[in-house]
Amino acid sequence: MSEHGRDGWGTRLGVILAVMGSAVGLGNFLRFPGLAAQYEGGAFMIPYFVALFVLGLPLAWGEWAMGRFGGARGFNSSPGIYRSIWKSKAAPYLGVLGMIVPVIIYMYYVLIESWCLGYAWYYLSGTMAQVGKEAATLAADGAPLSRVPYENLFSGFTGAEADGAAVTGAGMMFLLFCFVLNFILIYRGLSKGIEKFCLIAMPALILCAVLVLVRVLTLPNITEGLGFMWNPRGAPDKPFVEGFFASLMNPKMWLDATGQIFFSLSVGFGIIITYSSYLKEDDDIALSSLTSAAGNEFCEVALGGLITIPAAFIFLGAAAVGSTFTLGFLTLPMVFESMPLGYIAGFLFFFLLFLAAVTSSLSMLQPAIALLEEGLGVNRKTSVSILGFMTLCGTSFVLYFSEGTLALSTFDFWIGTFCIYLLAMFQVFLFGWALGPKRGMEELDRGSEIHVPRAVGFILRWVAPVYLMVIFVAFVWEQASAERESNMFAQIVDNKVVMMSVGFIVLVTVFFLLIIHQAVKRWQLNEAQQEAGS
Repeated sequence: MSEHGRDGWGTRLGVILAVMGSAVGLGNFLRFPGLAAQYEGGAFMIPYFVALFVLGLPLAWGEWAMGRFGGARGFNSSPGIYRSIWKSKAAPYLGVLGMIVPVIIYMYYVLIESWCLGYAWYYLSGTMAQVGKEAATLAADGAPLSRVPYENLFSGFTGAEADGAAVTGAGMMFLLFCFVLNFILIYRGLSKGIEKFCLIAMPALILCAVLVLVRVLTLPNITEGLGFMWNPRGAPDKPFVEGFFASLMNPKMWLDATGQIFFSLSVGFGIIITYSSYLKEDDDIALSSLTSAAGNEFCEVALGGLITIPAAFIFLGAAAVGSTFTLGFLTLPMVFESMPLGYIAGFLFFFLLFLAAVTSSLSMLQPAIALLEEGLGVNRKTSVSILGFMTLCGTSFVLYFSEGTLALSTFDFWIGTFCIYLLAMFQVFLFGWALGPKRGMEELDRGSEIHVPRAVGFILRWVAPVYLMVIFVAFVWEQASAERESNMFAQIVDNKVVMMSVGFIVLVTVFFLLIIHQAVKRWQLNEAQQEAGS
């Protein structure tokens, strides 16, 4: 617990928009549409909504309840909150997952954030228009545009062609701007920094998205694009019903849908539990949680799902579907070049991606700030400075080892996929078995203007753990199958960049474990003094 006074939220709307901002990010406008199109359109929405109602929303309610429960007992960090709920010596140390997940994701997320800002500037400055002219000149017979100039632009901007290329590339000034902007806002605190920015940025983000959506929905043949995105499709060599159910039997689709829900609602990140710890005892967390989740789903399904893939399909066909980076930074610029008033739409789209990324990245360091304040007894200025140095080292690592985005991908796999599942499973256990459904639901009900179904407690105690375990086993099995087919482990061990990336993750983990150990000693000392005084 900080000795320098506790921060807090200024308004109820502010905390809703801040939590919503932490959830609304690049995954809403790029990752979700790409997954939906990749997994047969409408078929993907079945595991997506199952995961939303079985895992996403219940776990979001659980995190809000556990966060306020711990906050009422003087804790804002995940290790402290876990310790207040589960009286086990292991509880605070398991909170290290709630530290490394958001902090390491920030290290590469801010880099992608700078790419979005750079592309928005390229549209505003006319650079993308020159690339479009070159693409039209190099186009093969019958093709509207050549892909090569867009690939060269992305590769040069991100340094993907060689390690070290990004350090001297055009993207450096955008990265420095994003890094400084984030830390200025984070340094100002919850109410004066993060909350004020989200109060402005979230409405601006939604306005940009609506303007782009209006332009997309007025395109010719838009119904074909929407059909490609949303209509259930089966395997082409099978009858529709048989093919549709065959699609639903794909375990990887269920795995990716579950992962997308975690990214969508920002659950399993260790962020919501910290944000909610700053709330007052009688604040309505049930309705606030539901409102922020609904706002995020609106941005993802109603905006992201209607913009990206339908426009790409209309101009480039089904071949436009690819990875998140391919879709966002190669395919969509070609789409905007082919679209009337495309440069305006392109600027608005990448600017909204930038705003969405900033509202997410701002939230990622607050859990670690809370721990440093509680563990070392330092003020916000010192804790932000420590994290600034740490994340600068991590971002520089990802920036330098930029060839094929290998370091970024390694961080994203181990932290953005594997550790998020571990953290989500632990927090489900914490609510369902350590706090217990009775106390958990009582915490949700306090000050609530809505009635949360009692089934939520049952789901978090029994259904969600089983669901998560099945998904996690499927994930491990999939990785093991990939290893048997490609001898992937040997390739990883032989790759120095991958091994250094894993080593960096271990180093950050050890650092936070040491801080947690110091925090535990401080908490025990404070408790001993309180007992002696009473």
